[in-house]
Amino acid sequence: MNPRERVRLALTCRRPDRIPKALGFFPVSRAETAPVPTEDYLQIDVRFARFVPLPEQDDFRRYLATLPEDVHLGDMDQLRTYHEWDYHPESEPDDLPRSRERVEATLERLVPTLTDPSRSLSLPAQVRAWHDVGWAVAGAPPHLGGKLFEAAYRLRGFQRFLLDLATSEPWVHYLLDQLTELLVHNVRLLAHAGVDVLLLDDDVAMPTGLVISPAMWRHFLKPRYTRAIRAAREVAPDIVVFYHSDGDFSALLPDLIDVGVQVINPVQPDCMDALAIKRAFGDRLALWGTVRTANLWVRGTPDQIRREVKHRVETLGPEGLLLAPAYDLDDVPFANIAAFCEAADTYGRL
Repeated sequence: MNPRERVRLALTCRRPDRIPKALGFFPVSRAETAPVPTEDYLQIDVRFARFVPLPEQDDFRRYLATLPEDVHLGDMDQLRTYHEWDYHPESEPDDLPRSRERVEATLERLVPTLTDPSRSLSLPAQVRAWHDVGWAVAGAPPHLGGKLFEAAYRLRGFQRFLLDLATSEPWVHYLLDQLTELLVHNVRLLAHAGVDVLLLDDDVAMPTGLVISPAMWRHFLKPRYTRAIRAAREVAPDIVVFYHSDGDFSALLPDLIDVGVQVINPVQPDCMDALAIKRAFGDRLALWGTVRTANLWVRGTPDQIRREVKHRVETLGPEGLLLAPAYDLDDVPFANIAAFCEAADTYGRL
């Protein structure tokens, strides 16, 4: 069974030959992990198709490469976010509201760039290249053009946007509709490119629960995600839909199933009870992640990582599980990453 077959079976709650694995970490960490591309070295089952950076982003990437090794500014996606969204967290408190006029002007300025065909031109070739050698391919829309809740509050200001939601002003529907149009545009591009897994990413939760009420999510976001997922499936009916939020978003799981989500991530074990979710939704939701807290990855030993992987396989496998860290692997010893992959291959073989 090749990785693509393995991943598709696992993410549709069927039994693969072994439980697949993936990693998640910033590119700045990647060069520190292995002498060859990390995914190849560790035989990761998933590859990622990415929208092409614009020319000015490539220029900035080259600038970042000239900085000393101990200077970490984040990756291109993070830094581009600040520029694209007119969002400057160090100079502008997050609770400072942006006027409607400013938000509308920002969107008007950015839409031609965000929908520039050059951003997606290489997606089909990326997917074909990975498929030709048997890998599963996942793809996510760009940050602005992929998120709804997060994009809206970054554009408007966190407190101001929550007040907009609470008062249900018509303008908040207008803003979310504009963001939904961008999301629909991008998921169609990914579906046309042939990705196996559509990655939707919108943080709506904290460690203790949702940032907004389930009722508010259902009113403002559920119809819009329904539309986006339907648009992707009109192009690629068998595309697997994945949803990411940090924190505890357990209260939304029935609604996510309703809109067509099949996979949830990262299922952080200090926030969500993966075993309870498996028992309640195991025939309808696959779990991507689940492997321990950030503290274990950074400060734990390889043996502790191996024991954690074994525990997850025994309690959450064999169907509906893709093993992955529940946190980005930034500043994690490579020995721990290698131990995770070795254990996933050893204990995950069915």
